[in-house]
Amino acid sequence: MDRKVVALGAGLLALGLPGAARALDGEVKIGEINSYSALPSFTEPYRKGWQLAVEDINAHGGIDGKTLVVVSKDDTGKPAQAITAANELVSRDGVALLAGGFFSNIGLALADFAKQKHVLYLAGEPLTDALVWSSGNAETFRLRPSNYMQAAILADAAAKLPAKRWATIAPNYEYGQSAVAVFKTLLSAKRPDIQWVAEQWPPQGKIDAGPVTQAIAAANPEAILNVEFGPDLVKLVREGNTRGLFKDRSVVSFLTGEPEYLDPLKDEAPQGWIVTGYPWYDLHTPAHDAFLKSYQAKYGDHPRLGSVVGYTLIEAAADILRKAKSTDTDALIKAAEGINFDTPFGPASFRTLDHQSTMGAFVGTTAVKDGAGVMTDSHYVDGASVLPTDDAVRKLRPQP
Repeated sequence: MDRKVVALGAGLLALGLPGAARALDGEVKIGEINSYSALPSFTEPYRKGWQLAVEDINAHGGIDGKTLVVVSKDDTGKPAQAITAANELVSRDGVALLAGGFFSNIGLALADFAKQKHVLYLAGEPLTDALVWSSGNAETFRLRPSNYMQAAILADAAAKLPAKRWATIAPNYEYGQSAVAVFKTLLSAKRPDIQWVAEQWPPQGKIDAGPVTQAIAAANPEAILNVEFGPDLVKLVREGNTRGLFKDRSVVSFLTGEPEYLDPLKDEAPQGWIVTGYPWYDLHTPAHDAFLKSYQAKYGDHPRLGSVVGYTLIEAAADILRKAKSTDTDALIKAAEGINFDTPFGPASFRTLDHQSTMGAFVGTTAVKDGAGVMTDSHYVDGASVLPTDDAVRKLRPQP
């Protein structure tokens, strides 16, 4: 597997060159790991996002005058490969911290590695609540709004629906399992009259959409929770449309409003689903306008949610490194706890209590406009507003 070393904006760009990843005087290195070959629809925009951040950081003085270098590796969607990559980055390449991760099971594996090796890990995308609660540790911080946060946002909207009979469809691994569990808990608390009448657990990346839609339809639910994403979502939507699964039924769906998942559906995009996502075309704030202009100028394309995650993750890492004024792990952890940082969506912070970021998410309704899927009537929900109380978190997270 080729190593990728990127230091943009400061005159350094080395790809796969022998010895290029060795630490040099005047450099600070971050080790980045993600599932590039397993889910390019998200990770390629994500890579563009962090590359843009590196360019921006180095153009403005780097890390206290030192060039920021990102050493990037592909985990191919496999936890074992992610651990191999992490070992190489820490022991051979001498990175100051680790960042990245997409799949929740990989995020948990990297978090455990970070704990064992005592190295800071900034998780970008893994959404399982276990990452910062039941399996949380001092070394691990998470950027994206978690399953609990996404579920809380969606449950508020779902509780207003008249539907009482609900079914669920989710990928059968940590992310899907935990997303369904927390959504059920939160919605049932708001609506004790809810009945859960069916569930389908297709393997991630290998959905057989025909039998899944048939089984859900046979239960005759009034509403469906969907947690599928990527190519599996495309298959589910197409098969569901063909079989009439979504006709006259409410659908609430994690992440479907993200452009990387909505764009491929084009005019086949579902209409009327309640979703979390990223309506980049409807955001008009100074922070997002600046990010959008910079991204489009560099890549000639609109950003995806992955672009925002990659960009913000590395910008936050740079803020932590500057505050710590050291690459010592204890100093980095102390700097990261409670730190405020900027995102294209506005200010956020890493909470001291559980290391969860307060970055929020957008919620809205899907529609088709000019032959493309979009989010309508969307609004931003601050992450801090949908997190459990400190006392609840203390019960969920092992305390030192």
